Amino acid sequence: MTTFAEAVRYYEKRCTECDVPPETVMAYLVELSQRERYDLYAEYDSEMPEELQTEFAAGMERILKQEPMAHVLGYSWFYGYKMVVNGDVLIPRYETEELCANVLADIDLYFPGDETLNCADVGTGSGAIAVTLVREEPRVRMTATDISEEALVTARENARINDAEITFIAGDMVKPLIEENMKLDILISNPPYIPADEVMEKSVVDFEPHVALFGGNDGLHFYREIFRDCRKVLKERSMMAFEMGWDQRKRMSRLVEEYLPGAEYEIRKDMNGKDRMLFVYFGIKPVKVGEAENE
Repeated sequence: MTTFAEAVRYYEKRCTECDVPPETVMAYLVELSQRERYDLYAEYDSEMPEELQTEFAAGMERILKQEPMAHVLGYSWFYGYKMVVNGDVLIPRYETEELCANVLADIDLYFPGDETLNCADVGTGSGAIAVTLVREEPRVRMTATDISEEALVTARENARINDAEITFIAGDMVKPLIEENMKLDILISNPPYIPADEVMEKSVVDFEPHVALFGGNDGLHFYREIFRDCRKVLKERSMMAFEMGWDQRKRMSRLVEEYLPGAEYEIRKDMNGKDRMLFVYFGIKPVKVGEAENE
């Protein structure tokens, strides 16, 4: 007989020995049991059902070998939506939720009214950004691209289970949008931006697709590709939004000024105060922080 408390304490100790955050244990148990955390604490000294104990132990052994919990579960949560994840797509991160929140705020600020907004998510991966924007903003008509056919299989599944109407196109970055003669109000992308020589955690390098992680020698390869071609698919009045590396501010600023001279742009910080989002505007004068509240 093993109680919930005994199982949790045992694997928390194992996590400490295996360089896995101990809080992973309760997070995994909450998802696996489909119970609220407070319910589990209420049953903490009760016997864990045998079937749950077997599944919990098997999953924790995988996690202790650095396999991401999302892969063990087969899904991850993003902006309140359940997203299927696997080895073909990047696991959605909290930072990308902030990107979505900022895009939605900009839509309210710069695109008031009820007109349809043509949007594209370039390098969609799991489809998390595309699904979120479609579900959160009814005016968005979304197209999502990815060079990986395997990733698009997962993205389509996430669109299906979240009832999000999205057009998916296979192709390299902006090229499929050019081929479809699209004209966009908004282009969003979370491209691979990690420099090729950066040392990564084993749980990332061994289990997540490298094509979704590494962005060339300096991490900016895919931004260059998008910046070079973006004007071919953007309307005169439009905007772009990107996730970026926390230490890329200066290089990103130089890149925008080199490829998109005259464009307005803004680099925004995440909730931890790190530079993590780039917004570029065409035909739009961005509102500085505090101005919108004072109007």
